[in-house]
Amino acid sequence: MFKKTLLASAVLATLTAHAAQAETFKVGMGDPMESDQGALAQRFEELVESLSGGEMQVELFPGGQLGSETGMIQDTRIGKLDFALVGVGNLTPYAPRLGALTMPYAIRSHADAVKATTGPLADRWNSIAEEEAGVHIVSWLYSNFRYLTNSERPVTTLADIEGLKVRVPQNELMLSTYEAWGASPISMSWPEVFTGLQQGVIDGQDNPYIVNYTMKFHEVQDYLTEIHYQYSLQPIVMGVRTYEKLSDEERAIIDRAGLEAQLYALQFQLTEASKARAGMEAEGVEVSTLEDEEEWVRIAKEQVWPEFYDDIGGQEAFEEMQKALGH
Repeated sequence: MFKKTLLASAVLATLTAHAAQAETFKVGMGDPMESDQGALAQRFEELVESLSGGEMQVELFPGGQLGSETGMIQDTRIGKLDFALVGVGNLTPYAPRLGALTMPYAIRSHADAVKATTGPLADRWNSIAEEEAGVHIVSWLYSNFRYLTNSERPVTTLADIEGLKVRVPQNELMLSTYEAWGASPISMSWPEVFTGLQQGVIDGQDNPYIVNYTMKFHEVQDYLTEIHYQYSLQPIVMGVRTYEKLSDEERAIIDRAGLEAQLYALQFQLTEASKARAGMEAEGVEVSTLEDEEEWVRIAKEQVWPEFYDDIGGQEAFEEMQKALGH
């Protein structure tokens, strides 16, 4: 009995010591756990803990618990927060050249999105993020195209969007894009959007299927249009100063977990987006496609692209990206 007691005490002491040695990393994100952000974050958590044998623990903070995306980015830059999962557009104030990924119709398919965030192009964006924003890109979430919803009418042609009050983030490029199409874009913070739609302050907004369904926009929006002007990419970022403090082994674990979680997130998106669309249609949302999307593309290229070339590193750099994507 005495030996068994000693053995049990030794095992407990070992486990306690191991737990004390484990390092915990916090991940902040704006969306709830039921979202695709939640799916990526959970997979990232599982992989980091598995690959490290439990010596690296990950704690998730969904639903804006740690503040706005902009605030979380700033916290990762200064080392106050380990990881932030954010929309790439919220990184562009810190790293303007990343804005190339948000240009209207720069990315036109899932294949484009993957190619733009893997291989040489992925290395390019990470170098820019590290140099300009002070963050290291660990993984990318593929959230699909930002589809337009509204409560007024089906939008199937350019004429249909005329005058619609469309919420956009505080993003000059998106404001200019909707203005060029004849809409009346209104900048509004994310927590205010649902109430704004309910009260008629805005007529519509745009987001990927999973976000639209998760946020229950079908309760206040009757119409959805599949436009393909902007693919929603959301990276997990870690402050460079935090990343560089890690051991080579820890950095390898985080980068590998990020890449594997990224592949998982793509499959999740392709599967769950169709479910979300079906769910919205079951709730009575009328889904449309554009009859004249090439006209939307033409306006974006002629009126919006030239306005922002200087902000994203120049026309030549943007055209090189387009060439790499086969456009």
